[in-house]
Amino acid sequence: MEHISTPKVENVKLLDRFTNKRPANGSLYLTATHLIYVDAAAGVRKETWIAHHHIASVEKLPISTTGCPLIIHCKNFRVAHFVIPRERDCHEVYTSLLKLSQPVKYEDLYAFFYYPKSDQDERLMEWKLSDLKMEYMRMGIPNKHWVLSDINKDFKVCSTYPTCLVVPKEASESTIIGSSKFRSRERFPVLSYYYKDNNAVICRCSQPLSGFSTRCEEDEKMLEIISRANPGSPFVYVVDTRPKLNAMANRAAGKGYENEDNYPNIHFQFIGIENIHVMRGSLQKLLEVCELKSPSMSNFLTVLENSGWLRHIKAIMDASVFLAKAVRDDNTSVLVHCSDGWDRTAQVCSLASILLDPFYRTIKGFMVLIEKEWISLGHKFSQSFWNVSGILPSSSLVPLSLVKNIYWKFTIMSSPANSETSLVTPKKNGKNSSKYLKDLMCTSDQNHMGTRCTLCIGSPF
Repeated sequence: MEHISTPKVENVKLLDRFTNKRPANGSLYLTATHLIYVDAAAGVRKETWIAHHHIASVEKLPISTTGCPLIIHCKNFRVAHFVIPRERDCHEVYTSLLKLSQPVKYEDLYAFFYYPKSDQDERLMEWKLSDLKMEYMRMGIPNKHWVLSDINKDFKVCSTYPTCLVVPKEASESTIIGSSKFRSRERFPVLSYYYKDNNAVICRCSQPLSGFSTRCEEDEKMLEIISRANPGSPFVYVVDTRPKLNAMANRAAGKGYENEDNYPNIHFQFIGIENIHVMRGSLQKLLEVCELKSPSMSNFLTVLENSGWLRHIKAIMDASVFLAKAVRDDNTSVLVHCSDGWDRTAQVCSLASILLDPFYRTIKGFMVLIEKEWISLGHKFSQSFWNVSGILPSSSLVPLSLVKNIYWKFTIMSSPANSETSLVTPKKNGKNSSKYLKDLMCTSDQNHMGTRCTLCIGSPF
């Protein structure tokens, strides 16, 4: 609270950028966690809440005859335009919001300095909401093909993998370590999801250090073992989520992708999801779309198409559907990677898991999924969301934002459950699951044409 010099300002106007309605008039409050605007209209108590960590930037404009404008740009595409009567009050609110939205160290985050009334034991239990060993047991692991391994104890093999991993039972320690040395950042193939109905799996890793001709006996053996762990299929799909040209360019740096001549048990597939830099540029253009003032529908759709955002959404949806259909319909295991295996790989594996397993379409399941696929397997949240000098621009939030947007689409397509702990009604595998995949492909095509663009833009996350 030491950053808040003016906790309340009255007679503040909130402008509506999309209509010609008169501005709302009310009070602006600053708390430790939120900026709150309360409309003072008679008979109406309309509140606007903006969490400090949702604020991407704060802009203070020169004072005018009506007051001092303050524009807040949020990471969820929201823009709030306030007019504060006194320039001094506006400056103090502006300064407070800069400090509250851009903490200089992690200890300043609300999650660290807030102490609830519950006792210490109850608070510690909150850290145990997600147990990955229990999650793997729910999938059906360990079994005769896959086991939990502590080979990465003390992070001695891979610094960006958790200490507990699921690997093929047949894989020896020397095979795993040899494979890790042939993969970027030592991120060797590990299990992401086990489909117990037919033993097919989704595994993930990073790109191989193959260059133009380098081979690794242990890595080739690792993929052969993964293939043998699924008796229902003679091969494994290896899915490189990058555009082919990007992957080929990496070969010049001693990296690249698997050569099918050296891996006789794989079928290779490029997907073509663009890298983080392209995504950031696209997101920035999308933000500009959302800030258009009174655009025509034609102009809006044109600028939206030019942003490329819907094409990126479709590419990730196509990739996740490919994985889900390969596992469920073709009984074939899939190994997924991009460059380092913590952005595009996490996106595709997460969404494929949501398609295959209704548990991940619940609030509890989604929490487990984020813990399993993103936190424990090394997504760089600290670089994507924060650094020691404060919050990065909203364009840094691309990887998980895409998953949230598509995940919201999945929940819209599914029947809502009458439960506070479920976002959708789980359905058993079978005809419903097949229809779900077909509907998703249809929706993916419609979004590419822009006919359902609001679902991708209007996510509540």
